[in-house]
Formats: sequence, structure tokens, C-alpha cells
Amino acid sequence: MNVVAILLAAGSATRFGSDKLLHPLPHDVPIAIQAARHLKVVFEQDVLVVVRPEAQALSDLFRREGCKVVVCENAAEGMGASLACAVRAAADAEGFVVALADMPFIRASTIAAVRDALAAGALLAAPYFRARRGHPVGIAGKLRAELEAMKGDEGARTLLEGKSDKLIKIPVGDPGVIRDIDTPGDLAQPIVV
Repeated sequence: MNVVAILLAAGSATRFGSDKLLHPLPHDVPIAIQAARHLKVVFEQDVLVVVRPEAQALSDLFRREGCKVVVCENAAEGMGASLACAVRAAADAEGFVVALADMPFIRASTIAAVRDALAAGALLAAPYFRARRGHPVGIAGKLRAELEAMKGDEGARTLLEGKSDKLIKIPVGDPGVIRDIDTPGDLAQPIVV
């Protein structure tokens, strides 16, 4: 089954105060690049990254990591628009593992578990840490039309809620699935185990 990883990196990051996706982690790797590297461990060639038109520096970094970069002209409309743009760019994909570029702490084993759930026939799949749904989210290609029709800032949440009875819940011991970076203070938070 041809499952493609989509990394959504087209947000405006207004709460962070600067371009959070380029902000270095303690080991000097930018937040978004770390998120991409975790996907690359599992997907190798099939990592598609969606960026804003003005994100040239970030686009260049993703390309150096071996990611396919898709510039979403209407990214300012929100996450739904970016996701729709990515799905259209992944024309032959039979499934999607959708990750967020501000979540650099997700383990490769968790990403692989979501991919494997799709390959086993799940319509939707998501990791759960301590009963909280996290990321990345797996979405079968059967839902392509619904993904391509997304607009605004809805993202995949509406889709997941509307089809919650079809969602495969994957319990993981990975606190990274619920840890995103919205403000500089989030980087200082201890990792919950």
C-alpha cells in the first residue's frame, strides 16, 4: 500500500513570536526539521511537506533533508487548505499519515504504528497517550475527496469526529504525540512519561 507522510508546515506561528519552525532545539536542529527527520526514518522517500509561499529558507532546509516540498498558495486560509493542497499533490497515494511540523518529539515507532494501521485496512488511525488522542493521524485514501474539499482551519479534526466509530486507537507510551510547540515556554516543559 502506498502511504505518504504529509508534514503540515504552513502555519503562521503567531503565538511563538518568531518563526517557530526554524527555531533550534537544544541540539541546534530546527523544530520542523526534527519533525521531518522522524517521518523520514519511517517513510524515506515519501515525505511531502506543505509550506507557505514566503517560507523559502524553510523550504530549502526541507529539500536538503530529502523531502518533497509543496507550496500552498492559499495556506493563509488555514490548516484545512494546507491539508487539501498536500493531498492533491500526493496524487497516487492510497493513504496519508498527517503530522504537524511543530511536534518534533514523536517517536518513529509511533509513526510506523499509524502507517501500519492504514496498511492493515484502517480508515482512520491515531495514537493515544494516556487516553488523549495525539498525532500523527492516519487517513485512508478512500477519504481523498473529503480531504481535498477541506477549507479554512478545520484540519482533519472534523473528519475524525464525524467518523469516530471508524477510528483505530493505537495506545502508545510516547508523550511526544501530545506535545506541540506553540510558545517558547513549551520548549522548557519537561517531557511527561
